[in-house]
Amino acid sequence: MKLSFFGAAQCVTGSCHCLEANGKKILVDCGLQQGRDEVSNEEFPFAAGSIDVVLVTHAHIDHSGRIPMLIKQGFQGRIVTTRLTADLLDIMLQDSAHIQEADAEWKNRKGARSGAPHVEPLYTIEDAARVREFLTPCEYGEKVQLCEGVTAEFVDAGHLLGSASILLDVTEGDVSKRIVFSGDIGNVSQPIIRDPTPITGADYVVMESTYGDRNHEAVWSYTDDLAAIIDETIAKGGNVVIPSFAVGRTQELLYFIREIKDQKLVKSNPDFPVYIDSPLAKKATTIFTGDLHGYLDEDALELVKDGTHMFNFTNLRMTETSEESKALNADPTPKVIISASGMCDAGRIRHHLKHNLWRPECAVVFVGYQGEGTLGRTLLEGAKSVKLFGEEIAVAAKIVNYHGLSSHADRDHLMGWIESFKAPKPQHVFVVHGDREVAPFFAKTVEGMGFSAHAPQYTEVYDLATCTQLEKGFLPERKAKPAGGGKTSSAYERLVAVGEMLMASIRRSRGRDNKSLARFADQLRQLLEKWEA
Repeated sequence: MKLSFFGAAQCVTGSCHCLEANGKKILVDCGLQQGRDEVSNEEFPFAAGSIDVVLVTHAHIDHSGRIPMLIKQGFQGRIVTTRLTADLLDIMLQDSAHIQEADAEWKNRKGARSGAPHVEPLYTIEDAARVREFLTPCEYGEKVQLCEGVTAEFVDAGHLLGSASILLDVTEGDVSKRIVFSGDIGNVSQPIIRDPTPITGADYVVMESTYGDRNHEAVWSYTDDLAAIIDETIAKGGNVVIPSFAVGRTQELLYFIREIKDQKLVKSNPDFPVYIDSPLAKKATTIFTGDLHGYLDEDALELVKDGTHMFNFTNLRMTETSEESKALNADPTPKVIISASGMCDAGRIRHHLKHNLWRPECAVVFVGYQGEGTLGRTLLEGAKSVKLFGEEIAVAAKIVNYHGLSSHADRDHLMGWIESFKAPKPQHVFVVHGDREVAPFFAKTVEGMGFSAHAPQYTEVYDLATCTQLEKGFLPERKAKPAGGGKTSSAYERLVAVGEMLMASIRRSRGRDNKSLARFADQLRQLLEKWEA
């Protein structure tokens, strides 16, 4: 009974874990690595044909994005997930395949001029379409027999429509264990979806730690805050550009904007135009208005009784073609543009940033986590300019970050989630899906709560029958992009690492007394002024 870690090991994306029991291999998630390129997406550290079952916690690409590649390389088993995740996978993976094909085509056009070797996409739209042949949908609470001695149950993780934590009951010989995979644990009191379902016991837990070092900012009213930035920007004649994941976050934004319009909170133009510039978001929104009983919270269920009222408001337009998307940037009318991808690493959002970042009257509003190495993180960290489509673009627009809109549980709620495991209390907690500075830090937090815990490394293998490590993993070398385009020195990498430690310390200081915070800030300012002198 072995557990191997093939992704999201001290990084936030690329979730992939493998359980071996009774001669079978069960993969939990098969995600695409995004942002900083630590591990190649092009190769699996295992033979695709050796996997018997894939369990998918939810449809986000960092948990599902390499499933078509798995099938392309010889997987012949079952893919088990909730009914609504199965529906979302069908559209999300084809959209991901379109991006893979477009990126490969662009690289080949560019490479033809320089003599670079031909590039193949990770997978094609045809590969993605094959995924539905392997899908076995289930409902929350349903017991699914995976193979001899292994049963799975999906419970609501409260992160995305259809998202789940997975409970595996495994018997091998005379040893029986319950292993819980958290998936992405949702924030509480989100619109549309329910809060995460508590789990009371397990022998082992594999849990995420995306926000394991900080709490979300207290936001009394998302609606009021979002309305204020829209009002301010439109009054100046600018556009509000919102990079957003097409599934989940976009629908939440529509929910908030419906409230803003109903309450006429934008005084400069109460009926401001809103564009959803993502064919994927349009398709996903139709799923959000289908059969959702058993998935929505009570408030949302009341709204959907009259059809699509949950997202229905005047002056909402959804673009389909690339020509319609381009026309948005030629239209001088102030507007809200919601476009994918959420971390700005692909898709139409990059074109909208190119046309709006340099305009001081515009605003870019981030409403979700931005992974290391992504364009979104670069903008949040205060970049003065960024390169888009080979052109240097000045950053003059207002950059806004709404931490409170995250669909991930924050530090306190992660602690509350693991604290509910009491009967039985886990023998060990594996902390995954967190940055290299965050996952080990949160593992220490979990240890401080009385659990045995650590943050596994890539390719680490654990024997669950004896609770011992069989093989040590490793941390792939980071391939940070240098600011000036040249190779980064080890001294610079060290400076960056210390800077990240400093930011983690600043975040942990939230809530301390004002006198201590002021002294800390003054000491930092003195150090910076001395260095810059």
